[in-house]
Amino acid sequence: MEQKSTSIYTLQFGLVCLSSFLFSASFNMLIPELPAYLTGLGGAEYKGLIIALFTLTAGLSRPFSGKLTDTVGRVPVMAVGSLVCFLCGFLYPILTSVAGFLFLRLIHGFSTGFKPTATSAYVADLVPSDRWGEAMGIHGICFSTGLAIGPAIGSEITTHFSIDILFYCSSLFALLSIVILANMKETLPNKQKFKLTHLKIKKEDIIEWQVMPAALIVLWSYISYGVILTVISDWSQHLGTGNKGLFFMVFTLSSLLIRFVAGKVSDRYGRTTIIKISLWILMISLLGIAFANSSFILMTASAIYGIASGMLSPSVTAWTIDLSKPGHRGKAVATMYIFLEVGIGFGALLAGSLFIEDVTTIPSIFYICTGITLIAWLYLQFIYKPKTEIKQL
Repeated sequence: MEQKSTSIYTLQFGLVCLSSFLFSASFNMLIPELPAYLTGLGGAEYKGLIIALFTLTAGLSRPFSGKLTDTVGRVPVMAVGSLVCFLCGFLYPILTSVAGFLFLRLIHGFSTGFKPTATSAYVADLVPSDRWGEAMGIHGICFSTGLAIGPAIGSEITTHFSIDILFYCSSLFALLSIVILANMKETLPNKQKFKLTHLKIKKEDIIEWQVMPAALIVLWSYISYGVILTVISDWSQHLGTGNKGLFFMVFTLSSLLIRFVAGKVSDRYGRTTIIKISLWILMISLLGIAFANSSFILMTASAIYGIASGMLSPSVTAWTIDLSKPGHRGKAVATMYIFLEVGIGFGALLAGSLFIEDVTTIPSIFYICTGITLIAWLYLQFIYKPKTEIKQL
């Protein structure tokens, strides 16, 4: 049924955007400092697992979060994601062995397995279908702002205080996200009370096959992000960048400038058109990172990567919802995120296996990522045959 609305800028939409901002800042402020922290614990050889374990449980939890989103409601599932971030922040300073740290990374992944899945479904409930791209872009701006300032703030807190204080600050941001969620109205009609049977996952609950084209693009295009999360701090330091979170801040801020426009354009001219353009820009940025021989060139490549990400993310999320059935939005979004987590996790493992304290291997890793991204473009250009392409005239 076509929704009618004069504006997407409602109080509920503002609250979910603010909650996402705090949530993304909470877990991402840790990223630049974790490789050095794990090295200090004696686990340098496990750097690839910092992201891989996180994405493993995020991916494994998606079928559960998707089913719960479509049954018990969007808001409770969002709250669970923020709660996991809140608890993990307090436990990092306590579990200070390599095994304890890796265990927490495994648990911490449940946060992104729950919160973004329910949030995307919640946003789709709030806005008209012909403005999903625009809404996903605006929400992405808020989420990405948290991703942008998180690493920079995290590095500053660690430099001036300690990494334990950083962990506690991460918990504080997550707590504020939970407080906001407590005041949000549920959008799922006929929601059910939680039962243990809701945790029983059948084969058909795992994947929404209708959204596989979007899921495959997400898989191939996010492998590079897993690599970036794993090695970019070392590459930045090697090229003379003082703040290890600067790369994340630059690419995320540049993505903010494009997200709003990209979402609206995809609403008008079609998702796949914008996605194909974004994949070419993504490949250019990855080659720029590989060829970088100074901090300035690396930051320029980071800005280009942000433009690609800002175009790709809202377009592919809206495309996923376009392809899904209204009653299966949670499962559809969960499917997309499963493939996202697999892509990020594979990228992290790829980087971890090829890079062990030897920065000369990093350019080769990004050449591989460029080739994988090309596969995504080739799929859209020559293999994918759309039944219908969303275009609002």
